[in-house]
Amino acid sequence: MAARGGRPGPEAVMAAERPRSLFALSAAAVSRSMAALERDVWALPGHLLRGLLPLLTIFHLERAEDAARRAGLSTQPIWRKLWDDVMKTRLPNSESITCWRKKFLETFFSNVLHGVLDVSSDWRLHDRHFSPLLHSSPHVSQLTLCNMLQGAVELTAEHNHKVLENLAGSLRVLKFQHLLSCDQSVRRSLVLLLHRLIHHGSVSQVSMCSWPVPDTVLLVLILTMSAGFWRSGNAFAYHGSPCGLCREEDKAQSQESAQGGAERGCNAEPEGSGAENQRSSKEADACMASVLSGPRSPPLRNPACEETSREMPCGHTSIQGDSSPCSSSEQLSCHPIPRKTRRWQKPAVGRKRRCLRRSRGHHADPEDLYDFVFTVAREDNSGLLEKNRTTEGENTENWTSSSTGSPCTGHAGCKKRGGAAGTLSLKTAHRFRSVSTLELFSIPLTGETCRTLSNLLSSWVSLENLVLSYNGLNANISCILSGLRALSRHPECRFRVLRVSDMFSHMPCMELVCCILGALPQLHTLSVSFDLKNQLEGSRPEASPRCSEAEIPESCLEVLEIRFPREPLHTAFLLPVLKASKSLQQLSLDSATLPCPQELGLLLQVLKECTPNLKKLSFHDVNLAEHQKEVLLLLQDPGLQEITFSFCRLFESSAAEFLSEIINAVKRNSSLKSLKLPGNRLGNDRLVALADIFSEDSSSSLCQLDVSSNCIKPDGLLEFTKKLEGHIQQRGGQLPFTHLRLFQNWLDQDAATAQEALRRLRALCSVVNDTWDSSQAFADYISVM
Repeated sequence: MAARGGRPGPEAVMAAERPRSLFALSAAAVSRSMAALERDVWALPGHLLRGLLPLLTIFHLERAEDAARRAGLSTQPIWRKLWDDVMKTRLPNSESITCWRKKFLETFFSNVLHGVLDVSSDWRLHDRHFSPLLHSSPHVSQLTLCNMLQGAVELTAEHNHKVLENLAGSLRVLKFQHLLSCDQSVRRSLVLLLHRLIHHGSVSQVSMCSWPVPDTVLLVLILTMSAGFWRSGNAFAYHGSPCGLCREEDKAQSQESAQGGAERGCNAEPEGSGAENQRSSKEADACMASVLSGPRSPPLRNPACEETSREMPCGHTSIQGDSSPCSSSEQLSCHPIPRKTRRWQKPAVGRKRRCLRRSRGHHADPEDLYDFVFTVAREDNSGLLEKNRTTEGENTENWTSSSTGSPCTGHAGCKKRGGAAGTLSLKTAHRFRSVSTLELFSIPLTGETCRTLSNLLSSWVSLENLVLSYNGLNANISCILSGLRALSRHPECRFRVLRVSDMFSHMPCMELVCCILGALPQLHTLSVSFDLKNQLEGSRPEASPRCSEAEIPESCLEVLEIRFPREPLHTAFLLPVLKASKSLQQLSLDSATLPCPQELGLLLQVLKECTPNLKKLSFHDVNLAEHQKEVLLLLQDPGLQEITFSFCRLFESSAAEFLSEIINAVKRNSSLKSLKLPGNRLGNDRLVALADIFSEDSSSSLCQLDVSSNCIKPDGLLEFTKKLEGHIQQRGGQLPFTHLRLFQNWLDQDAATAQEALRRLRALCSVVNDTWDSSQAFADYISVM
């Protein structure tokens, strides 16, 4: 953030230059009068425009983009300097930023919105003719809201109406971080924001992270609206006026429904008088108001409703992603409901009359929010489970070694609350546009929240990517998989990527992988990662997974990543997965232990037989010190294009000739494009030897080499560079090598030598490095030297 003391204006900037030229004086005068001279300025020749651009405010600089492009000029250096001057932060991946204008304006928008940037601190950041939020909003594709959601309140304020409209067209990723409980007005603002940005906008990804004690109502509210469910019409009032987009959609749907009813010649009861419809609308608005008000922690179990459910189970089937549910008026015309119990125009087929204590006329019950969000979890569970049993049989419910039947039936109350407890059900909620990516990081999910999420997932046909990270799921993962399995049966299902990571694994990794693939054969990417075994499972003997080979159908899996909690890697358990994954192109094994010396060789044999399309293979933190033969076989494999041995102790107990064998294997392999060797204690001598991969007699096509975290010093890097230059000269300047990664090496020990080596290297290839403090690696230094 810029200093609050302010920066000098363009006159002072020019005054700092000596001598002051006529052009400098003129440019300063023009920059002060851009409001009147803007059109004339854009017509200036390129050599004049070049000197004027750095003197413009960010608002006029942004507007100058087209004129600069026509003159053959780039504004990127100016935006990069603005970043350094104003934001004062060094981005870790700055080399990958392709547009500094977008990066600056997006960050500028966020900082102004959250009040962490004072626009008066720099003359380039403010102009009385421009609104900071309005002008920068078209460049915002990612936005983070945090704490008490002050940003949501500001964006939905009436004076920021145009800002919100711009975001609806530009925003793709909406993130929530470090959220806290909020009051009624903030929840109303959040609902309006989500409705506009997701339901009527372009947001395709919702991420929530770092919420150690989540507000359940707020969490489920965000999940439900991300899935595209909520009330329509007057329920979304923006500053006293109903949502115009909803109104237009409802009108179109009503016309279609009327035409459809006329074509069918339905002779059922009329939809109702105007007064009746008006009353229903008012009831919807009243309940919407209660949804946004503060709930008073009602009991989630209603004994009367539970008893009703036991007497007459819900006969509805789970919604599987209809683009829009049947309208309430159509349901009413076919299934009359007594006025006393009709508050949300609920369908009555298969349900007994609502609990009497819920029939309160127009009274807005603060418990309605709980009723709605948890109805998502409870509604139609019985029907869905019965359908699963009927269509798939009993064997399909064996998700884990410890549960039988459907995963959700194992939770007390999941059967009981089959469907009659909610006020606003998913049947009566309107189905809006939904996001395609959902990410939940470091948010504990209770059993009730998992059931809610499971029910939402079962019909979330637009969902393509789901990331669940450190949510404390344990056995609740089976409930999530139940919803995903229901989703996978939908003909319009797009779900392709699942990433699950957590602190503890309640079951062996390979058993979980088998269960997931058995339920979701259409997955393209599966990542399973655990830090530790569950203490209760630690003494459990290793056994074959409950999901046998026959239960895993042929899958579409292309990427499989497994991080073991220090579990032994048994190829026999991985075999059914690989046999079912003929399309596998990338396999990553992390933190596995090899139970016997023959295990890695067996794995390589299985990979060769079962995965003919495998292109990328990665081992991380797997001790390969005693598996030199297998390492060489991998480097000779003509099918692999990328191999990673990360922190695998390759040279811990190897003979001197092992490095020469590695170099010769890579020199003869023309298909290998990328070799990554971070954390293997190469040191200077081995790095210099690796340059022989590119010698004149080499047929290698290696493009990328990663030698990060390898105790490399500046003199070793310079020697490697000189040797590489010699090989290039011998080959007539032709070299396929394009990228070198050097993170976390000891290049700070001799800055001058390091800079010389990097300068010469960058003339040969793209080099990515960092400014790492090698004094922190003293222990590693001792171990390698």
